[in-house]
Amino acid sequence: MDPLPDQVVRAAEQVELVDMTPEALRRRMAHGNIYRPDKIDAALGNYFRVGNLTALRELALLWLADKVDEQLDAYRAQQGISATWEARERVVVALTGGPEGATLVRRAARIAARSKGADLLAVHVARSDGLAGADPAQLARQRVLVESLGGTYHQVLGADIPAALLDFARGVNATQLVLGASRRGRFAQLLSRGVGVTTTALSGAIDVHLVTHAQAGRGRRGAAVPAALSRRRRLLGFALAVLGMPLLTLLLAALPDLTLTNDILLFLAGVVGVALVGGRWPALVAALGGSLLLNWFFTPPFHTLTIAEADNLLALGVFVGVAIAVSWVVDVAARRTREAARASADAQTLATVAGGVLRGERPLPALLDRLRETFALRAVSVLELVAEAEGRPARDREAAAWRVVACVGDAPPGSPSAGETVVPVDDRLSVVLAGRRLEAADRRVVEAFAAQAAVALRQERLAEEAATARPLAAADRMRTALLAAVSHDLRTPLASAKAAVSSLRSHDVEFDADDREELLATADESLDRLDRLGRLVANLLDMSRLQAGALGVTATAIGLEDAVPRALDELGPAAAEVTTDIPPDLPAALADPGLLERVLVNIVANALRHSPPGRPPTITASAHAGQVELRVIDTGPGIPEDQWEHVFLPFQRLGDRDNQTGVGLGLALSRGLAEAMDGSITPETTPGGGLTMVLRLPAGTGGIDPEGPQE
Repeated sequence: MDPLPDQVVRAAEQVELVDMTPEALRRRMAHGNIYRPDKIDAALGNYFRVGNLTALRELALLWLADKVDEQLDAYRAQQGISATWEARERVVVALTGGPEGATLVRRAARIAARSKGADLLAVHVARSDGLAGADPAQLARQRVLVESLGGTYHQVLGADIPAALLDFARGVNATQLVLGASRRGRFAQLLSRGVGVTTTALSGAIDVHLVTHAQAGRGRRGAAVPAALSRRRRLLGFALAVLGMPLLTLLLAALPDLTLTNDILLFLAGVVGVALVGGRWPALVAALGGSLLLNWFFTPPFHTLTIAEADNLLALGVFVGVAIAVSWVVDVAARRTREAARASADAQTLATVAGGVLRGERPLPALLDRLRETFALRAVSVLELVAEAEGRPARDREAAAWRVVACVGDAPPGSPSAGETVVPVDDRLSVVLAGRRLEAADRRVVEAFAAQAAVALRQERLAEEAATARPLAAADRMRTALLAAVSHDLRTPLASAKAAVSSLRSHDVEFDADDREELLATADESLDRLDRLGRLVANLLDMSRLQAGALGVTATAIGLEDAVPRALDELGPAAAEVTTDIPPDLPAALADPGLLERVLVNIVANALRHSPPGRPPTITASAHAGQVELRVIDTGPGIPEDQWEHVFLPFQRLGDRDNQTGVGLGLALSRGLAEAMDGSITPETTPGGGLTMVLRLPAGTGGIDPEGPQE
C-alpha cells in the first residue's frame, strides 16, 4: 500500500494517532499479525528495525504536537485568552539593536535547547514615533544569527517597551523571556527602574531571565549625536544674541512709558526669536545677557546689579527660567525633526534597495548595484578572506589574502586598502566601497546593506549547492533503483542456468538430443543475460567512482591497433562485421588500457544498436595537433544537433523504446572516463546521415606529424 501524500494528511479535519512502542510492534509482526510468515524475517531485519520505528514514532508525535499547538492557538484567539498556557516551551529574546544582542541570542538558544521541540523567537520593539533608536546593521546580523539557530525574528511597534514586549510574549504563548541587563549607568538606574525590572514586575506567569553581558552598566555609548541645527544657523543665532539684545535695550530705553513687566515680555520674545534661529546655546546666551541688561537698565535701582524689590527678583528669575525652557524645547524639536527626516530617508533608501533586490534575478548583484547608485559610488565589492599570505612580499600580502566574491562598477577594489570605505560584515566578509568616503550617518545604512549582502551571498551559494546536488540526487535514486532491479534480475538467469546444468548432470533422468540441446540453449542464454547484467553493474560502479572522485587512472602509451580489437572481441559476434581503418604508423595514445577498453566497448555498442541491418559501423583513427582521434561512424537515424549534449546525461536513452538495450548510462560513463584520461568525446553528423562519435586522447611517445593526419 502506497503512503498518503503529505498534503492529504495536512488537509484532514481530524487526525488520530495510534501509538505503539517499537518492541510491541515487532512482537505483533513476529506473531504473524502483519506480514505473511515468509516475509517476517526480512521485514524485521530491514525496515522495521528498532531505530527506524523509534524515529518514525518521534516524527509522528512531533507533527501531531504541532497540529495540536495550532488548534490551541486558534482556541485562545477565539476565546480572547491572553494568559500564558504552558503547553509548550517558547523562549522569546528581546533585542535592542545593541552589541549585546549576539550574547542574548546564544543564551536564549541554549535555554530552548534544554526542552525538546522548544521554539526560539527574537523580537525587537521599534519606537512608534518612527525615529531610529537601534543600529540596523546590528539588528540585521542578529537576525541572521537567530535564523541560523533555528529561530524566527519579529519586530513590533510600541511607545511603552515593557508593555509591547509582554504583549508579544503573551500573544505567542511564550513561557520564558530573555532580557539583557541594562546598559544605563548607575545614576540613570536610580532615576528609572529600566525595561528589565519593569518587565519582570509585570511578567506574571512568564519566567524572565536577566542576562549580564560585557556592556552592562557602561551606558549607551552610541554614535555622537549630531547638532540639531546647522552651523550657519547657530552662528546667526549667536550674532542675534550678541547684537540683538543691546539693540533691544536701546529701543526700550527710548520708550520710557513701558513698565518692567512689558520690558521682560519683550526680552522674552527676543530670546524666543534667538532660540528659533540658533537653537539652545545662542538662546541661553541671549537669556543670560538679557537678564543682566534688564537688571542694569530697567530694574530699580538703575545702573547697578542690585535688585531692591523681591517682585522684580522673581520676575527676572521667571524670565531666565522661561527663556531656558523655551530654548531647550526649540532645540529638542529641531533635533527630533532632523532625526525624523533622517529616519525617513534611511527607510526610503532601504525600501528602494529591497525593491530592487526583489525584482532582480540574482539578489547579491542587484543589492550591490542599488547600493552603488544610491550613494553615488564608483564601485562596490564583497571581499572574502581566503588565507594569510605567508611567504609573499609585503606589497602582495594583502591582495593575496582576499578574494572578490561579488562586485559591481568600474575598477572594483580587490582589497580593503583599494577602497575609501570598508564595512566589515563578519570575520571573513567585508564590503568595500570605492568612489568617495561616506559620512558617518550614511555608514549605518551601509552596514545594514552589508549584512543583507552576506545573507544574499549565503543564499546564492546554497542555491548553487542545491542545483549541483539535485541532479546527483536524482541520479543516485535512479542508480539505487537500478541496482535493486539488477540484483532482482540476477536471480532469474542464475536460477535458469543452474537448473539447466543440474538437469544435465542428473543421472535420474535420461534426456534425448533435443532436450539436451534445449537445456544447453537455456543455460547459454541465461549466461549471456548474466554477462549483460554484469556489464551494467560495472558501469554503475564506475559512474559512482567518477562522481565520488575515487576513480584511479594509470595512463600509459597504448596503440589503438591493439585496443580496438580487444574491445570488439568483448562485444562478441555482434561486432564481427565492424570495419576498422587504423593506420599502422599512428602514434600511441596516452590512456589507461582498462578504461580505454570500457570507453570503446560502450561507444561501439551504442553504434551497433543504431546501425541499420547490413550497414555496420566503421572505426577510423588519425592524429592531429598532439592528439589521437578515433571515430566510430554509424549510418543510423542520427540525433538532432540540439540534443547532442542530452545523450551524455546519465539514464538518458533518446529514441530507444525497448528496455533490453541498456539504461542510457554508457555514453555518460564513456565521456566521464575519457575526461578522466584528459581526453574528450564529441558527436558529429555523419555525411549522408547518422552519428559519428569522436574520441580524442593525448598522444603518447612516438611523435606526431605536425602537418596533420597521416595519409
